[in-house]
Amino acid sequence: MLDGLIRKQLDPWLDRGGRALAARGIGANAVTVAGFLLGLAAAFAIIVDKLMPAFILIAASRICDGLDGAVARATAKTDFGGFLDIVLDFAFYGLIPFAFILSDPYENGVAGGLLLLAFYINGASFLAFAVMAERRGLTTDVRGAKSLYFTTGLAEATETIAVFLAFCLFPYWFPEIAVLFALVCFYTTLSRLMLARASFRT
Repeated sequence: MLDGLIRKQLDPWLDRGGRALAARGIGANAVTVAGFLLGLAAAFAIIVDKLMPAFILIAASRICDGLDGAVARATAKTDFGGFLDIVLDFAFYGLIPFAFILSDPYENGVAGGLLLLAFYINGASFLAFAVMAERRGLTTDVRGAKSLYFTTGLAEATETIAVFLAFCLFPYWFPEIAVLFALVCFYTTLSRLMLARASFRT
């Protein structure tokens, strides 16, 4: 929901950073992998109850997620780069709730599991829509140039990152925040199903 607004503010800075990294010979895929490794470090920090370092690592990871696209635009976009980006993004989105489950299975297990289920279903609807849109030759630039058809929704990257950061700031509220955001994800999936029904009737 908020990605479009945030992109307008951040894209000029990200593009400047992307050009600077490209000029130093740093490729988009390297930035993508670095972002994932920062996310992996954040997950480890959560498990060992170092939540402020985790907060910083999550933020740094998502900055890399914005920079990789900027580097690709400054050099050359590839299908493998787009594939790698989406796979490691989904891995990151699963890692953080899973880390909170591992940090306190008794308190966080059910809510964290529900959130992971919501992510799984929402991700499936996102990717399935992209496949069908590709088959029909549909295109969109609603969230800028993407490697696949990008459908918007109530739960997008900005909201997810905000929730992850809130987990670090308010760990004792993890179950409540996780359940609430799971419901938001389920609603996003439902809205995408309705869009697919209207778009793919034949």
